[in-house]
Amino acid sequence: MKKLHILLICILMVAVSDLQAQERFGKGNITQIGLVVNDIEKASEKWAAILGYSEKPDIIITDEYEKANTQFEGKPTEAQAKLAFFRLENITIELIEPIGKNSTWYKHLKKHGEGFHHIAFNVDGMEKSISFLESKGGDLQQTGDFTGGSYSYVNMPEVGILIELLTSTGN
Repeated sequence: MKKLHILLICILMVAVSDLQAQERFGKGNITQIGLVVNDIEKASEKWAAILGYSEKPDIIITDEYEKANTQFEGKPTEAQAKLAFFRLENITIELIEPIGKNSTWYKHLKKHGEGFHHIAFNVDGMEKSISFLESKGGDLQQTGDFTGGSYSYVNMPEVGILIELLTSTGN
């Protein structure tokens, strides 16, 4: 199953890069690959070694509901996550360890195990991008805010992938 997800990512990357005259979704760039993990400390150590980092990145915890306004399947949720970011030259690898059960991260980890969770695009206009993906068969799963922006996860069952939309407030 993981090989299939990697293949889908490659196909999507080629398809996005081949769009020439058309407006490219997410400006034509996948900015992030998200992986869900059971233990972010162990996963960070392994990824640091694989990627040649002398130190693992700082682990941060997402904001609580009062600040993040997190919604999962249309309802408020207290769910949070521990995150670690490996910023590479052309893409960021995000490790995610769920805290709490009512989130896309927890649901995905329990259903599929550790590994690939999403690809992310920076977008201008969150609502417009969500509407576009919904018109293509997408289903909005989770939304929230973070310092400097907001995110939304849209499940795209017809292509077997979750897409994360990221916007920036410039803060």
